[in-house]
Amino acid sequence: MAQSLRKAAVLLMSLPQEEAVALMTKLTQKEVEAVSIEIAKLGAVSNDEQDVIINEFANNSSSSIAGSGGLDLAKSLVEKALGKNAGSTLDNVRQSIEAVPFGFLKNVDSQNLLTFIIDEHPQTIALILSHLTPAQAADIISGLPSERQLAVVRRVATMGQTNPEIIHEVEKALENRISGLMGQSFEKAGGVQTVAEMLNVIDRATERNLLENLAQENPDLVEEIRRLMFVFDDINKFTDKDIQTVLKNVETSQWAMALKGSGEPLKQKIFGNLSQRASDTLKEEMEYLGPVKLSAVEQVQQQIVDVIRRLQDSGDLVIQTGEEEEQLIA
Repeated sequence: MAQSLRKAAVLLMSLPQEEAVALMTKLTQKEVEAVSIEIAKLGAVSNDEQDVIINEFANNSSSSIAGSGGLDLAKSLVEKALGKNAGSTLDNVRQSIEAVPFGFLKNVDSQNLLTFIIDEHPQTIALILSHLTPAQAADIISGLPSERQLAVVRRVATMGQTNPEIIHEVEKALENRISGLMGQSFEKAGGVQTVAEMLNVIDRATERNLLENLAQENPDLVEEIRRLMFVFDDINKFTDKDIQTVLKNVETSQWAMALKGSGEPLKQKIFGNLSQRASDTLKEEMEYLGPVKLSAVEQVQQQIVDVIRRLQDSGDLVIQTGEEEEQLIA
């Protein structure tokens, strides 16, 4: 019965609303209520499931994209199918959905939810994940520290029947903590890129001091920041003297690969700082490479960026980070 109800819900969800409404008007009010509740419970539905169900009902293939159900769709269909008699059915649908444990989390972003539960006991996290969609649960697990991932997954796998009172207690506690989140919109701020942009325009002494101190706590984070502080195409801003310094420390084969993914201005700047013979050799090597994978190009470009950063650290290269050049004193 449950499987048939899901098939009916997926079918109605897959149809244009007008056609879905036309079918629902042929059902009894009780049937409308049952299928509407199922539609409201549906999350995303894959193409494959839609095709199988539509073929089963109509013996016809479907080219529709994967869709999703939800309370809004169920409400719209009920209102159109039952008209003025929709009131009690809508109330029953809404109450049924709200009665599903942790149903209020359907509209909460996984990353926001993670911040609320990451410090909970693995058993509590496992209980919550067991009531989420697979996609939501996967996002949460991916965001957990590796040692807690195993603890949570183990508990999910071995979880049997749980006392409804415990579920209700955990649900209410989480709902109270997260209630202020539901009506808010969020904007991404901060992050490694923001730090890199700040350090790109700060004085060199402060930059070095910050990175050295941070490296004592988190060297991997420092490496990530440093890689974002300077990108390969920024070489185009270098003076000819700086480019010649870099050229002395980078192999021709590296330039051949790296320049495959660069714009013409940077290529001409590099060629212009080489002798005619060296420039011709580099061009020939680039042609000899033929088509190359973007990932391979980006890997070599990053190697050159790393060389530039080492030259900067050693004092052999000074990268101007502000809008104006540093003032010279006679």
